[in-house]
Amino acid sequence: MSFAGESPARLFFAALPDATARDRTAAAARALSLEPEARRVREENYHVTLAFVGEIPASQVALLLDAGRALCEAKFNLQFDAYEYWPTAEVVVAAAGAVPAALERLWQDLHRELARHQWALEPKRLRPHVTLARKVSQAPVLQAMSAFDWPVSEFSLMRSDSGGAQPAYTVVGTWSLLDSAAET
Repeated sequence: MSFAGESPARLFFAALPDATARDRTAAAARALSLEPEARRVREENYHVTLAFVGEIPASQVALLLDAGRALCEAKFNLQFDAYEYWPTAEVVVAAAGAVPAALERLWQDLHRELARHQWALEPKRLRPHVTLARKVSQAPVLQAMSAFDWPVSEFSLMRSDSGGAQPAYTVVGTWSLLDSAAET
């Protein structure tokens, strides 16, 4: 993907679901009873944000790609086991109650690598979740969620374009995670 001569891009690092995890996430989203004004997230937009970098000039995209390449962490499995309503953001998410150690290391290493370039990153703390619906102005009655696994074997740098009714995400770069943590 070329960024030469383009305006700043809105970028973030994320873990994307495989087909099975996407189907399980979609099933969890379909089980929600939401107000008519709520907007369900499209299945192709499901992701777990690792670091939201923000508006980045085209000239700095290569630094983000280098940051992704620099990381060597192990694959891990997330288990989403509860719905949560976040009133400030007006979203309903599938949340993971436990944070795998490999995810914690990946998150810390990514934030440390990006902080070297003075990027102020979001989120400030690791809270693994997948947004299922936006513009949820009233707290829905959330039933118990059937837990589902989301295996993570790679992570990506993503570009967010918000020109339409819902954002469109494009993969800029993807890096595989290791079968086990690298020896240091």
